[in-house]
Amino acid sequence: MTIKVGDKMPSGTLTLATKDGPQKVSTDEYFKGRKVVLFSVPGAFTPTCDAKHLPGFVEQAGALRGKGVDRIACMAVNDAFVMKAWGKSQNTEDKVDMLADGNADYTKALGLEMDASGFGMGTRGQRFAIVVDDGVVKKLNVEAKGEFKVSSAESVLSQL
Repeated sequence: MTIKVGDKMPSGTLTLATKDGPQKVSTDEYFKGRKVVLFSVPGAFTPTCDAKHLPGFVEQAGALRGKGVDRIACMAVNDAFVMKAWGKSQNTEDKVDMLADGNADYTKALGLEMDASGFGMGTRGQRFAIVVDDGVVKKLNVEAKGEFKVSSAESVLSQL
């Protein structure tokens, strides 16, 4: 079942690559007591994700924080090392947390997975953005297949 506005974010674990190596991130702790924008991309370094989606959140990080957002997180079904390299290439430090969902477990818990095996990518996350306030979904923007509109940084910013 797909998560919806008003639902509590599911418990799970994501991975963040740090200078000390991969660190497990409890979603319960990550979302607790703060406003977070979590956006998902089908894959690191893929065309729309790399040229528009992630760069938009990097560019709008200050404006989002000005609207009360405490953390911005990019999630993809990739490993933590790929997410770290992608973050480095996009200068995300101190702006966007690059969270890996390597086996798509959290993406599946949200009910927002997709089959990208036709592209040789297996199970991936749909393109979406969620505004989470103290663990509760306040806004849920899931893109239609092949679209990039409602999950953009600008769209999220306009909803805050």
